[in-house]
Amino acid sequence: MRDIQVYEIDINVEGKKAIEHLNQGVTVFDTDDLVPLRLPDAPALRGFVPWGDSNLRPNEILELIRKDEVMSSNMYFNIQAAYSNGLIYKNADGSAVTNPEVLDFFKYNRASKYLFEQQTDIKHFFFSVSVLILSGDGNKIVKLRHKDALYCRFETCNPQTGTIEHVFYGNWENGTPKAEVREDLELLDCDDPLGDLMVRMGKIPNESGKNQPPTKTRKFAMVNKIPIPGNKYYPFPYYWSIFNSGWYDIKQLIPVAKKAKFTNGLVIRYQVEIDAKYWDILCEKESITDPEKMLARINLEKENIKSFLSGVANAGKVWFTGFYTDPHGTEHSMIRINVINKDKEGGDYIADVEEGASMACYAQGNHPSMIGATPGKSSSNMNGSNIRELFTMKQGLEKAVKDILLEPYFVIKNYNAWDEVEFDIPFMMLTTLDKKTDAQPITSNQQNADN
Repeated sequence: MRDIQVYEIDINVEGKKAIEHLNQGVTVFDTDDLVPLRLPDAPALRGFVPWGDSNLRPNEILELIRKDEVMSSNMYFNIQAAYSNGLIYKNADGSAVTNPEVLDFFKYNRASKYLFEQQTDIKHFFFSVSVLILSGDGNKIVKLRHKDALYCRFETCNPQTGTIEHVFYGNWENGTPKAEVREDLELLDCDDPLGDLMVRMGKIPNESGKNQPPTKTRKFAMVNKIPIPGNKYYPFPYYWSIFNSGWYDIKQLIPVAKKAKFTNGLVIRYQVEIDAKYWDILCEKESITDPEKMLARINLEKENIKSFLSGVANAGKVWFTGFYTDPHGTEHSMIRINVINKDKEGGDYIADVEEGASMACYAQGNHPSMIGATPGKSSSNMNGSNIRELFTMKQGLEKAVKDILLEPYFVIKNYNAWDEVEFDIPFMMLTTLDKKTDAQPITSNQQNADN
């Protein structure tokens, strides 16, 4: 039976936080109905719905993710996989776009930055906020901007229609009463943003069959959301379940325990036995007779032995020591080194680390072999073909997210009457060696043709 070592340790601050979080059973569910909060500077508006009990739910989630190396790496991998080959725009016949209006739009709107920001929010919070900015006359959409979901809050819905009509953008970290709300953006209908915009600008009739006067507003918000059952305002991303299940807390305790063991555990690897006559012979050979100098020489020799036995540079070296035979014929070694701990310290947590990493990868929809989350030599046998197929599957599952993030471009295309332009986010397929290329982009048209 293996001995159980018990350490009386002073655990660090992060360890105490992890244990407190585990003991309290803190979850990211909002168990109570959240009461909408009024904005002091906007009494005409209904107020916003707080995001979490303290209205800082996204900040709390980011803090948890940033503490975990596997979840952070998973998140970045998911963002990159969803971004894939980036946004492309071409004419419907596959030719390059020559429309100067389209070219000017992308000249003054950073499509790559916008898409990466949108993917980041979608992967973290399962929704993103886009802002459509119209020209002065309201005839064209000229700018597309991203609003960081961390700083966005939804107005409570209209009790008569059940729709959310505004998005508030501001700094909520200073507390709700003193929140710095920088903008209140009119939100387009989540089910029909294009039709809503056209009605507001007087381009098509409303539900009553009449064209209303164009609004003076030139900036509108549009929410791109992954549908989650039971969440009207802020989605509950599926991977957040790891915070409620307890696996996140367990995983955080593993490095705390391992660090404590390395820091506070007394591990003796070598036992060195030295015959008392060795010191007399050593000092006699070096002609040392002064008692203080003899003691200093003995201490120096002990340090030399310690240095010889420790350190990577000394691995594999040979040390020759003498021995003598007493009158009774018994051999006595001058120095004997006994190895009393042959095991590598800390290896007993490998299985726990692997289990915790696997649960984090499972929650975030990644196979551990794709991001190298499995430590040690216990990882499964994965060859290049297996990983390539996993990556292809991962890319294929991103299509729904890409379709959601392309909807603002669908609104822009139809509002600006760019009938000939098609938008797509091709996914990157890894190829085999016979293709003479590492990867190739696959557009939606190619994917549909293959299907």
